[in-house]
Amino acid sequence: MANSKGNSSTLLDRLGEMFPFDWELVRHAGAEPVPYHLKKWWFCLGGTVLYLFVVQVITGIALTFYYVPSAAEAYQSVAMITQEIRFGWFIRSLHKWSANCMIIAVFLHMLRVYFTGGYRRPRQLNWCIGFMLLGVTLTFGFTGYSLVYEQLSFWGATVACNLADAVPIIGPTIGTFMRGGAEIGPNTLTRFYVLHIAFLPTLALLLIGLHVLLIRLHGVTEFHFEGESVPERERHFRFWPDHATTELLIGVLMMYLLTIMALVFPAGLGEPANPNVTPDHIKPEWYFYFSFRLLKLTSLKVSVVFTMFLGAIVFFWPFIEERLSRVYKDADRIAVPVGVLAFLGFLVLTVWESMAH
Repeated sequence: MANSKGNSSTLLDRLGEMFPFDWELVRHAGAEPVPYHLKKWWFCLGGTVLYLFVVQVITGIALTFYYVPSAAEAYQSVAMITQEIRFGWFIRSLHKWSANCMIIAVFLHMLRVYFTGGYRRPRQLNWCIGFMLLGVTLTFGFTGYSLVYEQLSFWGATVACNLADAVPIIGPTIGTFMRGGAEIGPNTLTRFYVLHIAFLPTLALLLIGLHVLLIRLHGVTEFHFEGESVPERERHFRFWPDHATTELLIGVLMMYLLTIMALVFPAGLGEPANPNVTPDHIKPEWYFYFSFRLLKLTSLKVSVVFTMFLGAIVFFWPFIEERLSRVYKDADRIAVPVGVLAFLGFLVLTVWESMAH
């Protein structure tokens, strides 16, 4: 028995030599106190986004085993995944719905951070990284939708490339790069595929890593709400196992919801792409309804420039507000009404486009 213990001890020592990791760091991270308000799910939506990203990666890898990224075979490969491969329709549906839920979760997370002032000094840079992650997530959705190579996705990609062309100065270069030439063709699909499975995941992992690093360096913003009475000893709780268990339960709930959506609303398949026939009603995915309605109300150039202008304001908002506060004493009070008006404008245009035929 003693010899057995001695052998196991020797084995652990050998492993420690080959992999000299300080496990005290893990124990220290697990014992870190977490603010009381993070017991509420909507204050820690970042964990939900990360979970959905993992689902996207796993289901995406599964789909790449059967997807063929060529204009001649893309649609047929998606049809085979949907109709012939065992559980292919389910994996594809999980991929679709986790993508939609991820976009919603990122958007809600940014709204929560904005309306609670979590973007203010010294966390301005993390707000900018979060906005870039929103852009990456939307680009994920756009490129993934285009890879199906059905009629609506093909013509949606055509509209997107035309919008890229309208960007001041560098627009034609961006449009040509996206298309891989003067027109939508085989090169376009190949480029979208590379973006979707290689460039965007790498960029997303880098941004997520930097985002989490800054949260670790700055710490989590602690909120004290008016009328809330929490004993001092309960103001914090342990990351492990308390917070980790909560996140795990949220993950299980999300998987349950994704499964229900995949079963009740499985991913469909329209007509194959036909460059010679324009559909009567071209419609992008719901998260681009805002831009599409704006395009209908204005013109190509105006909608692109206005969208870029709004995006720049959101990206630089922490610095804009800080600059305004030096001029106007109560400048920080305009954040909530500005946010409410911006959200209502986005909501109205999105709903308006969703009801259009």
